[in-house]
Amino acid sequence: MCELLAMSANTPTDLCFSFTGLTRRGGETGPHKDGWGVAFYEGKGIRCFHDADASASSRLAEVVQTHPIKSEVAVCHIRQANVGDICLANTHPFIRELWGRYWVFAHNGQLSGFSAKQGFYEPVGTTDSEALFCDMLNHLRLNCQRDDTMEQMVEKLVSLSRAYASAGVFNLLLSNGDWLFTYCTTKMASITRRAPFGPARLKDTDVTVDFEAETTANDIVSVIVTEPLTTDETWDIYKPGEWRLWRKGEVVMNGYQRI
Repeated sequence: MCELLAMSANTPTDLCFSFTGLTRRGGETGPHKDGWGVAFYEGKGIRCFHDADASASSRLAEVVQTHPIKSEVAVCHIRQANVGDICLANTHPFIRELWGRYWVFAHNGQLSGFSAKQGFYEPVGTTDSEALFCDMLNHLRLNCQRDDTMEQMVEKLVSLSRAYASAGVFNLLLSNGDWLFTYCTTKMASITRRAPFGPARLKDTDVTVDFEAETTANDIVSVIVTEPLTTDETWDIYKPGEWRLWRKGEVVMNGYQRI
């Protein structure tokens, strides 16, 4: 399986601390050595980095760790390949344009017998994850409208996610830059940091940060991961079948259905 990382914040924030912890799991403290990728929204644009090498030893990952790219929404993935070759085309997150926005998708899991119908969006690589993403966007394109409300869009996303989850493991991160949709069938956890801020220590490497020195009293920053990244904070664990919609660092919609 792979591991996921996302951020939702109410102010442009860098991902250096969390990204540093996650990359150690890509071939050093974990087996997820078959590529990695991260996407940072900057307004309606995206700054993306992908590498088919292990993140723990990637020079490009080292650049991202030490360069504070500030964003309100970021999506990251480290891969342990089970479907598709180890190559750049198969590294998450995957990106497509829909209704004048870039949509970013990262997935952890595998569905048995899944076959995407041919549509406007087609996968470039050979992963079932990218096929899922294209299938999801094809459904949205056919069944939703550009000016649908966030609630209408999320209702469709929840319905699609539950259908996919019925066929296997479907842990999802999906964003259009305005909001971040997350869905869990096995493992997912989140933490929301707000004033008063304090220190935090990474689980996978000897790095500690004092968030009070890096933030203002108005900042709200939420991090969503497959497995908690720190040892001295209390993470909120998703239930299997739970979904949450994040915007500006807060959960604005959520739901749950037993799997």
